[in-house]
Amino acid sequence: MAATSTRTFRPSAGQRRLGAKLIGAVLSLAFVLVFNFFLFRVLPGDPAKNLTRNRLVPAEQVEVLRESFGLGRPLHEQFATYVKDTLSGDLGISYKFRRPVSEVIAERIWPTVLLLGLSTLLSTAIGLWIGIRGAWRRNSVFDRVSLGASLALYAMPEFWLGIMLLIAFGVGVGSFPGLFPTGGLSSPDTELASLAGVADVARHLFLPCLTLTLAYIAEYALVMRSSLLDELGEDYLTTARAKGLRDALVLRRHAVPNALLPTTTLIFLNLGFVVSGAITIETVFSWPGLGLLSYEALRTPDYPLLQGVFLLFSAAVIIANLLADLLYAYLDPRVRTG
Repeated sequence: MAATSTRTFRPSAGQRRLGAKLIGAVLSLAFVLVFNFFLFRVLPGDPAKNLTRNRLVPAEQVEVLRESFGLGRPLHEQFATYVKDTLSGDLGISYKFRRPVSEVIAERIWPTVLLLGLSTLLSTAIGLWIGIRGAWRRNSVFDRVSLGASLALYAMPEFWLGIMLLIAFGVGVGSFPGLFPTGGLSSPDTELASLAGVADVARHLFLPCLTLTLAYIAEYALVMRSSLLDELGEDYLTTARAKGLRDALVLRRHAVPNALLPTTTLIFLNLGFVVSGAITIETVFSWPGLGLLSYEALRTPDYPLLQGVFLLFSAAVIIANLLADLLYAYLDPRVRTG
């Protein structure tokens, strides 16, 4: 009698971990969806009244405006409509712009990705180089200078640094004239699709990008230096040197790859904020991205636009965290088997 065997599916440890991470991400997104609705309704101010710009508008007209936005309905009915519409991909109509929220966000997303993406790439490359060089040559002149500069930049508020750079290089100080535009994405009447338009956008981009790059450089340099100093005391590096490996190879093949693990998490977290934008920096430099859009929506307050923007911000951070967890498990076998 032939023996029959039954095969039952048993997920591996990696599959269970992936499933748990995906479920956690979905639950986090669901929490954000609910939280977004109630968070902005505790803000002071009446959206319908603010849209009249505080002019002497009869109360009947304000009430008509409120009813047209659905603000006069009970809160639970507004919440049910919000969840249903959001799950079907409809983010609503902006009170301020009187257009679909998805269209308004789509117009503003690429300036933020350009600004935050470029500053993240520059700060990652430069910050890691400074951190590695400083840790490898600890207590050297370069290490002391870079460490002091990094601590100063890290402690400096981004908006304050932006304002200082704006005054120094945008407005000008004394006989020193301003070199760069003080705000906006481009000059009026500039054709963005031309070479002159690209150069004009680059000039407008310089100061906000410099501000964010300096702020992020400090973070990456400090984390990388600290992580590499921890690795330099490990026994496996002494063993590698005892085998006759040159210092450059010990650094490149053994020390740096292990020291990059904490920095990898930081980089992915910051990638999540690429979409969310730097609200303060975009406001200081009038950069027409999602950060400035959030500020404008808060002033109304424009509930559908705020909900749409913050849902996008949160989703970007959650996805970036998920990717960081998965990549961390790939880079470090101890996480997969732990």
